[in-house]
Order: sequence, then C-alpha cells, then structure tokens
Amino acid sequence: MFDCIILDEIFSYICILINSFFMAAGFQPNITIKEAIDHIDRQEYLLPSIQRKFVWSAPQIETLFDSIMRGYPINSFMFWHIYDAEIKKNFKFYKFLSAYREFFQVNNPDFDAIGCPDFDAIIDGQQRLTSLYLGLKGTYAYKLPRKWWVNNEDALPTRRLYLNLSSDISKTSENEMSLAYDFRFLTDAEYKKLSEVDTDYWFPVREILILPTPNDVIKYVIANELDEKQTNVLSTLMQRIHQDKLINYYLEDKQDIDAVLDIFIRTNSGGVPLSFSNLLMSITIANWTTDDGSDARKSLADLVTDVFNIGKPGFMISEDFILKTCLVLFKDNIKFNVKNFDSDTVSLFSANWKRIKQCILQSFLLLESWGFNNDSLRAKNAVIPIIYYVYWHNIEDNLLKKTEYLKCKEEMRKWLCIALLKGVFGGQTDTILTRIKNVLKGYTGDSFPLNEMIIAFKGQDRNFTLDNDFIESILKTQKDSPSCYPILTLLYSHMNFENDRYHKDHLHPAASFSKKRLIDTFGSEEAIPSEYYTNPDYWNGVVNLQLLNSGLNESKKDTSLEDWIKQNKVNKETQLIPSNVSYAFKDFVSFYDTRKAIIVNRLKKITEV
Repeated sequence: MFDCIILDEIFSYICILINSFFMAAGFQPNITIKEAIDHIDRQEYLLPSIQRKFVWSAPQIETLFDSIMRGYPINSFMFWHIYDAEIKKNFKFYKFLSAYREFFQVNNPDFDAIGCPDFDAIIDGQQRLTSLYLGLKGTYAYKLPRKWWVNNEDALPTRRLYLNLSSDISKTSENEMSLAYDFRFLTDAEYKKLSEVDTDYWFPVREILILPTPNDVIKYVIANELDEKQTNVLSTLMQRIHQDKLINYYLEDKQDIDAVLDIFIRTNSGGVPLSFSNLLMSITIANWTTDDGSDARKSLADLVTDVFNIGKPGFMISEDFILKTCLVLFKDNIKFNVKNFDSDTVSLFSANWKRIKQCILQSFLLLESWGFNNDSLRAKNAVIPIIYYVYWHNIEDNLLKKTEYLKCKEEMRKWLCIALLKGVFGGQTDTILTRIKNVLKGYTGDSFPLNEMIIAFKGQDRNFTLDNDFIESILKTQKDSPSCYPILTLLYSHMNFENDRYHKDHLHPAASFSKKRLIDTFGSEEAIPSEYYTNPDYWNGVVNLQLLNSGLNESKKDTSLEDWIKQNKVNKETQLIPSNVSYAFKDFVSFYDTRKAIIVNRLKKITEV
C-alpha cells in the first residue's frame, strides 16, 4: 500500500516534469483559427474567473473578421497552461459563450476543472477568441431600438454571422476603419430577405468550417454556381480560417495564481476597460461564500437578474454597482482598488450578503412603488444612500409594510427626485457618496435626513437646493423626458404612490395644440394669439402637466380642461390647479402663467430649511 502511494507520487511528479518540458513558457508555434476553435470545443481552452464578461458589440466582431480577411494582424494572445491539481480544484474556470444575448445571457457557463485533463486558460485575448467562436459557431442577440428589455425574439432576435460574397472590396472607403468585406449578423428573416437579391450571395460564415481545403471550396462553388468574384472571396475566407496560422500566442506555465494575476493586470490595462468587479472577484472568490454555497460571481449575477425583474422596464444594475454599495456600507475608503478588497473585507461582504441583497431588493421595490423604472432612474448610484439607510436602520423587512415609515419614505423620495434633477451623481461620484455617507453615519433621527443633506451640501457645486434659476430651467421639461417624472413626483409628493399608479397627463389636452385644431379654434394660422400654443416648451412642459390616477387619466382622455373640471369633483388644490383663472382654451396663456407661479412656489418650499 505504501509502495503504491510512493509510486503514484513519483508518477505524478514525472507527469509534471513532462508537461513542463513539452509546454515550456514563451511564444509557441502559431496555430490556425480552426485549430483554436477546435481547442475551445474540446474544452482545452477555458476562461479563468479573472476574465471579465464578454463585452464586444456586433460591429466589433464584424470588424475583426474584416481585419482577418484583409490580412491585418489581430495581435498576440497570452495563455496560461494549467496542470496543477490544486489550481484546478481551488480556482474558478468557465467555458466559452456559444449563444450571447445582451444582458440576459452574458455569463460564461461554469466548468468543473477537478480531475480534468490539463488545459490553457486565456489571460489575454478573451474578447477576440470569443468573437471568433460566436462568429464561426455561435449566435449573437442584441436589443433592437425602441424595444423594451424583454428576453424574447421580438426584442432580441437571434443572429448568426454572414458574409456577402458579392461585395465589391475594390470600393472600400479610404477610411481604414470602414469594412472592405460585408460581414453582418443577421436574423433568419433578414438572411432570407437579403438572399432574394440577385446581385448578392450571403454565405453563412459557420459553413466555412466544413470547407477545409481548396477542393471543398471548388465543390461548393460548382454546387452553388458562384462567379469568379464570389469564389475568390470564399477562397480567402477558407485560407484565413483553415490555412493561415494567425493565432500567435505566448504561453505562461507558472502554477502561481498571484504571479499570473499580476500578468493579467499588466496585459489587460488597455482596450475595452475591465469590469473591475470581475477582476476583484477573481482575487477574493475564495473568501466569498454564501449560505447556498454559490461564489461571488453567481451571487452578484443572480442579484442583477432579480433587480431587473422589478419594474417595467426593469432596473438594470451592474456587478460594479453592487460592489460599490458594499464598499459604502462597510468601508470609509470607497474607491475601487485592490487594497479595499482584501480577504477581511470580502469576508465581511459575504457574511452579511443575505441582508445586503435584501436591502438592495427592497430599495428597488420601493422605487418601483413610487412609479420609477429604469428609464426615469437615470443615476443608479442615487439609490445607494437609500440602501445604506435601510441597512443600518435594520428596516428592510418592514420598509414596505409598516405605516410608521411613511414619513421616512416620503423624505427618501423627495431626496431621490432632487438628486436626479440636480444631476448630483453625474460623473465621478465617490466624493459625493462619501459626503452623503458622513451625513448618514452621524444621523440619529427616526427619518431619512433630507434637511441635513440639504444643509451639508449648501454652497457646493453639486447640491440639493432648488433655487430660482434652477426651477426656471426645469419648467419647460418635456413630458417624455426622463426628468419629467421626478419633477412631477416632487410637486405631487402628497400622493399615495405606494397604493396607486399615476400617469403624466396634459391639463389642456395635447390634441388641442395640433396645427389643425388650432386653425379650427382661431380661424387661421395667423390668428393664433401666442407661441404658448405652438411651442411645445409651454403646452408639453411641466406647467401644463399633472399626475393623475391611472383610472381617472384613462377616462379623461382628450376632454378639455374646462369640461373636465365641470364634470368632475376635481380637488384643485391637490392638483395644483389655480382657482381664480379661466379654464377655457382661449385663455391658456393666463392659465399657464398663474399655474407656473404656483409650481415655482411649491418647488422652492421643498428645499427650504
């Protein structure tokens, strides 16, 4: 028995020596793109947890393939040869993405490296290799303009990469950034439509993998009756993928995670900026454990998804947001640097993760109850002070349920609206968050310290004061602007936002200001008495808007203001409607000016301390 153990140890040592001999560090012989794809398929190329998520856009991938076709260098790669059993056991690795869906499917599948054969982890070049793999074997889905973030084919149709073999590469723009070859990610429907154009031939790029030789290309050309130009383009693609050894890589074989991490930081300092959260998680992943046994990457990704499921459209946060929240909760220095994510700090995050997660979820549920969604919440960092207050006052379980927190929530809502309107969290926010945290830390009251915030930031470039100039500047904010809802929420702070849904509504209906209706009303275009009627700054701005219960708004429709007030028991004071003016459409100017004074007065009082 003892002899067997000794022999096993000797054999393992010999294997390590053999591996080290045949896989010596340094630049390796170049390989083809097809060989690299095969290595990925056989799971001989994997991604270490230090790698960020895939972030390249479809145009970036298309440009990469164009560069390959034009014979441009695609830069060298760096791989880390893994043969140590302890690294396989204690370090996280992931497979390559084969079906990318923007926001919804961006995390790489887990790979269990324990006991598996040796492999290479990609230290530099993940974005390029993933792009090659998606283009040659995978799919890519991105959200269409003017669609909501819903994980379906209508909003994010699945696409595959195609090459127009008929594109005229001789007409390439002098701008070297333009594409010589027409690569496009197309849906099945788009491909079908484009294929009907007689002058074009759209080739599925993935099919080049089954055309490894010139003879295979010739057979394809004959079968599909391609012309000379199309044949030349297809032959070039075959040569670039199967024959040209374009993958130039450096191999590192040190079985030392710290040394490799240093290399990774050095080699990834340029290009698309790293998501710092992914890098930090790789450093601290061994110190992050949760009750369900999940690691940091999964814990953060799950929370991102949970927050997205709140609201329509759902709130879109990042792992960076979550980590910044953790720093604000527990650290005085909240900057993203490695020393702030030492093992003790990360252990603190993981030990309190259940409460942290609950506070974040409850805070976004609170915002949703106020009528906010992802579009109206322009600065996600503005939520962090609310999360901080909820966490350190231990109210996450009762915040949405108990009436004793009504005043607290009202002050939170006012503060959030002011912060969004004033753009307090635009640009670098660490200094702002630190100042706010100092106010919250020293506060002992039983409500959110709105007044204390206003006082603490008076005289600063970024503050929470609504002065005359600022108020004047926001009164012409348009109905569809992201800023409009926060303004109206401030004006109608007395509303029961948590139990009712409110719509933005024109007091004088928007339909009344159409050119045709104006001519019908005044007799001719020349007879329109004021620009108040023709300039949307007035009729489509805040002064002509109100928040109205969703049911009442649906019944109001295009009813004139004059008739609506006559037909309904409208609380004019609650709706900020002046009582001493005419509501007739022809008197819109005097109505506007009178209501403007009411709104200005209301906004000024909100931040008076």
